Parts: sequence; structure tokens; C-alpha cells
Amino acid sequence: MLDKRSKKVLWIFGIALLAIIVTELVRPQPIDWRSSYTSFDKIPLGSYILYEESPALFSNKTERVLEDPYVFLSRKNHENNSAYFFINDIIYFDKRQSEKILEYVKKGNTVFISSRKITGDLSDSLKVGGKTSNTILEEELLPQFFSPSLKQDSPYPFKKAVYKSYFTKIDTVNTKALGYFNSEKEKPKDLNYISVQYGKGKFLLHSLPEAFSNYYMLKKNNQYAASVLSYVNADVIYWDEYLKTGRKVVTSPMRFVLNQAPLTWAYYILIGSLLIFILFKGKREQRIIPVRKPLENTSVEFTKTIGDLYFQHKDYENIIAKKITYFMESVRSQFFLDTSNISEDFITKLAIKSSNTEDDTRELIELIKHLKEKSFHTEEDLLNLNKKIEAFRI
Repeated sequence: MLDKRSKKVLWIFGIALLAIIVTELVRPQPIDWRSSYTSFDKIPLGSYILYEESPALFSNKTERVLEDPYVFLSRKNHENNSAYFFINDIIYFDKRQSEKILEYVKKGNTVFISSRKITGDLSDSLKVGGKTSNTILEEELLPQFFSPSLKQDSPYPFKKAVYKSYFTKIDTVNTKALGYFNSEKEKPKDLNYISVQYGKGKFLLHSLPEAFSNYYMLKKNNQYAASVLSYVNADVIYWDEYLKTGRKVVTSPMRFVLNQAPLTWAYYILIGSLLIFILFKGKREQRIIPVRKPLENTSVEFTKTIGDLYFQHKDYENIIAKKITYFMESVRSQFFLDTSNISEDFITKLAIKSSNTEDDTRELIELIKHLKEKSFHTEEDLLNLNKKIEAFRI
């Protein structure tokens, strides 16, 4: 039974824990500025708004791809004139992925990549390279287009949470410059949007993925994003959700629980309920129930006693009859043979099913038949029958 001091300590602990839980629940959550670019995330650098507005931007079907591009392009019979979208802060393509993507574009499709940095075999194959600032900019970025129809007289600047990234190396034979960062101080212009022709299709490479984030899509910068995507002309859009910094990867059960509001509340209620239970049910309500040893199974001892009794009274006939009956019951239950008609066919089947030789089987069966016909039995008959049955494998 808990004393007064222990109860007081438990009450203080419970109130403190409850205060911590309430404080964590009611305090405002800080804004999450992590890069995500997934279509599920509504944080500033997620792409939930762009994905939801994609039907209005493209007027066609958009399909999420939740697996590796190599796996997707290997098993999927993709639509003709389709486009594969990759938007993330950094994108890396290994050799197998690059080969499948190049094959996909070569057939006449489009791959749109918006990333501060494109690394791996694909960038080597396209002969492109770039430069990225390592710190968030203090200055404003003013992206523009070379096309007169897309130029803005007063472009809306990008400043918050953006990194300046631009292309420094391109294949001038197959590459067309589409956009640049507008700055009077910089000559030549820093390219941030290019088109690379490959086979029957093309790559659209863009270096400002923040333009497609929720933060800038809710501002007037959304016109710039729409202008960038106006170069995509496809019937079906495949939206990559695999090569994402913010891809959901649950590594711990508690991490998943605490990321879901209903499960978080259920978890806290469970902890609170357990605490209340400990406070009010922490004492013993009755004495410990003594352990009683279960009754022993005496059936084996009983059988041995009965057997000894028969043997002492030299009732060999009864013992032989019971051993024969038990043996025949074993044959019926294990080998599903009819023991009412003991014939040559029965002996053959029993020998095969029991893996005994036919001679041993016949010898045992003949002995059983002989003992059944015999009117008087001796101890020798019993020992002989027992020896044969014990040697017979069942």
C-alpha cells in the first residue's frame, strides 16, 4: 500500500507531466522551412499547391510516381508524348536511372527537371554543369525569359529561402537558352533555364525549384512558374515523388505516431490514463493468491498397475487380447486399413505403408491369427507377441 509521501510524489509527477503535454499542444508551431517539394507537403517549400493546380496548368492527366525512375520506366508502358517531372533542391541520377531516362526522352517524350544541382551520369551525358551558392541570398533574384512574349517588365523578385544556381557549362549544339537571371552587373547573363534536344524528345532544365514551392505559388511569383511550365507540351504528366528530400520515410513507430494529430492525441490520452490508473490502483487490493500445484496425470501409473495386476494373476489370454486389439487399432488409425478382413492384400498394403518387409509383416499377422485361434496361452506366447509388435515399425 502506498504511503502519503509516495502519493504526493506521484501527484506532483502527474501534474508536471500534464503541464508539459498541455504546453506542447497549445504553443505555436514554428514554420518548417525544410526543403520538401513533395505533392503532399503544405509547408512553405512543399509542392502541394502546384500539384493540385496541375490540371489547370496542363489540362491533362497527372500521375504520381512513388517508385524509383528506373523501376517505373522499366515496367511502365508510358504514354506517347508524356512528360516526367523532377522537382527538388538536389537531384542525383545513377547510371541505370540515367540510361532509362535518356531512352525515355529519345522516343519523343519530355523530362522537366527543376533543381539547384543536377548530379550523376545524366548531367555528364547531357554535357551540362552548373554553379550554386552555398548560402541563402541577401540579394534578390529576378529570373527572366529570352522569349519576348514571356518577358515581364517588372518581374517579381525571389529572395526568401532561395539559393542562386545557374548553368556554367552547356552543349551549344543541342542546347537552347530559355531563361536567365536579370542583373545589370552580370555579363554575360547567368542561364537558369535551358532546353536540351535529345533524340525525338527534349530535356527542360531549370535551376530555381523554389519557384514551384507553396510559398511562392501563393505570391504573385506564380506567373513565373506558369511561364516556365508553358514550355511543357505533353498529354500525360508523370510527377516524381521518389527523388525528393521530403519523401516520407518512416523509420520509427513513434515518429509516425507523433506526425499524425489523431494518433498523437490517442498516445497522450493513453499515457494520461495509465498515470491515473497507477495513482488510484497502485495498491494491492487482496493478498497474493498462493500457487497450487496442478494435479498430476496418473493415467500412465494406473495403466502400469493394471498391467502388473494382470501379469501377476497370469491372465495371459486377456493381456494378449488387449495387445492385439491395441495393435489393430493403431493400424486402422495410422494407415486407414480395414482390419476386419486379414488377407494377402492386407498384408501387402500394411508392409508398404509401415515400411516393414513383407516377410516380417506376414510373420506378425500369422502369429496374431494363431494366437486368436489358440484356446490356451502361455507366458512364452505373450513374450513372443510383445517382441514381434515392438520390432514392428508403426
